[in-house]
Amino acid sequence: MQNLKVTSTAFVHKGEIPIQYTGWGKDISPELILDNLDEKAISIAIIMDDLDHPISMLVNRDYNHWLIWNIPAQKVVPENITHGKQVKELEGAIQGLAYGKYRYAGPKPPRFLKKAHRYGFHVYVLDRMLDLKAEVKKKEFLEIIKPYVLQTGYLEGYYQNKK
Repeated sequence: MQNLKVTSTAFVHKGEIPIQYTGWGKDISPELILDNLDEKAISIAIIMDDLDHPISMLVNRDYNHWLIWNIPAQKVVPENITHGKQVKELEGAIQGLAYGKYRYAGPKPPRFLKKAHRYGFHVYVLDRMLDLKAEVKKKEFLEIIKPYVLQTGYLEGYYQNKK
């Protein structure tokens, strides 16, 4: 399996996520750049989790902010992906639930928490499109895709309330 390098024009790995990509700003998804994409790639899936959410620490699981799949294989996943179950500009990519909505839900740690939260963007390159309902849960999704993963990549950023 070749290494997949994931970067963003918005922030560097382990760097600060700018406010426009957060729930306190415009709440738009950042552009992601995929280097060394496998030539057999058919689709891309992305999961974004809050690695430091207080609830996730209590129940020992990540707090999901974004689940999207069936993005046609491409080196650049554009910024500001529209909301909704189906994403027309990405040839019908499917968004699962994040914070009860079918969309990217940017970082939004509670204002009373002064600690930075880390957010992980997990990128999966698959050898097929998936026939799944948008209501699929993250845990089930990860089990389903296991046999089809050609590459994985990871990008992490953080956000901290400044007020």
